[in-house]
Amino acid sequence: MNTAFRLFGPALLALLTGIPATAQKPPAKPAAIPAPPAGKTVLQDRVLAVVDEDPVLASDVERVIRLGLDAPNPGEADEAFRKRVLNALIDQRLQFHEVDRFGFQQVPVNEIETKVKAIHDRFPDEASFQKALKEVGLDLKGLRQLITRQLLVLTYVDERLGPRVFVTPDEINRYYRQVLTPEMQKRGQAAPAVEDVRDDIRETLKQQKTTQEVTSWTRELREKADVVIYSAQASGQPLPPVVKTIQSAPKKETPKKEAAKKPPHPQ
Repeated sequence: MNTAFRLFGPALLALLTGIPATAQKPPAKPAAIPAPPAGKTVLQDRVLAVVDEDPVLASDVERVIRLGLDAPNPGEADEAFRKRVLNALIDQRLQFHEVDRFGFQQVPVNEIETKVKAIHDRFPDEASFQKALKEVGLDLKGLRQLITRQLLVLTYVDERLGPRVFVTPDEINRYYRQVLTPEMQKRGQAAPAVEDVRDDIRETLKQQKTTQEVTSWTRELREKADVVIYSAQASGQPLPPVVKTIQSAPKKETPKKEAAKKPPHPQ
């Protein structure tokens, strides 16, 4: 693909899989939860949303962040970033449910391994990668299963939504005149001949239209689904339910040994 065009349409796969178009360094490890005092309970996980009786947990959000599957936008506050990740996970669950309903099951193994490698390469070494997996409650098998479901969504999009996407010659010429040429001029570069980039433009426009189809499809799924989002900030709304806690047992006092009584000394 022409180098100039890699800037115009690389985000579709990122949108569908939750992986950013540019590699992101994994965020710093969150502080470890200290051991609770004797007899105290420490929260480990919460239900943040329920999608047709399928819970989305706080740990699911952490998994996305820790593995670098999404990253904050420039200037995006942490709370807004986490809310965006949660909404993306809700949309993803809706997509998974629909794909499962149609029974898509086959994904080429090489595609799965390519995605695993892309995530692995975000970490400096194997030990860091394995450590991050452990911290978010995954092993390699679990990661492959997650990736498989994401790729099944792509298969569904290609087979079910792809036929709706068609790019006309007029759309290609319009994009060349109104988007590519002004952008290249802004960079002080001459635009290539339209014949040299026609296929690239067609692919870019196809990605854009597919993204629009996916957005419309997901919106329809959300309108028909039973989605509950828990928020501690919402007025009058209950706190998210606890799904996992850790409780330390109260310390048992060791009974003091009584001194052995000496038998009375015979008189």
